[in-house]
Amino acid sequence: MAKKKAAKKKVAKKKVAKKKVAKKKVAKKKVAKKKVAKKKKK
Repeated sequence: MAKKKAAKKKVAKKKVAKKKVAKKKVAKKKVAKKKVAKKKKK
């Protein structure tokens, strides 16, 4: 049972890591949008 729980925790950590990567991608998109907005203002 302990081994199965440990395996589930590892999977959970991987999911969290993927979410963090997704958030970074979204953040990059937001930064890109801001840059485009600045160009349009000029």
